[in-house]
Amino acid sequence: MEKIENSLSRVIVSACFKIHKNPGPGLLESVYEEILCYELEKQNLQFIRQKPVPLIYENIKLELGFRADIIVENKIIIEVKAIELLAPVHKMQLLTYLKITDIKLGLLVNFNCYDLSGNIKRLVNNL
Repeated sequence: MEKIENSLSRVIVSACFKIHKNPGPGLLESVYEEILCYELEKQNLQFIRQKPVPLIYENIKLELGFRADIIVENKIIIEVKAIELLAPVHKMQLLTYLKITDIKLGLLVNFNCYDLSGNIKRLVNNL
């Protein structure tokens, strides 16, 4: 993993903690995504929201394999959640997104929790 991914992830995680503190848990995923993008803009980071990502399966190309919540600097995928509990399938989903895009680092963030520190999962692709 390059230094850039690690330094970007520190900025993103710091923004997530700031957001979790105020306004706190209990809002919709779309609200957290909007606020997180606002925080990323303040850091002058380039990002894309709700990016459609195609999937190639054997000889067919599906124009929409999934939508990435946020891709930062084309280096990190952030999957934003506002659910009661993260399940193993959420990690597998993000790992699949990382493989399809060939991005090395993903952050799975669940804002709907009491303690955010246990609800940010860092996942890596092919390391």
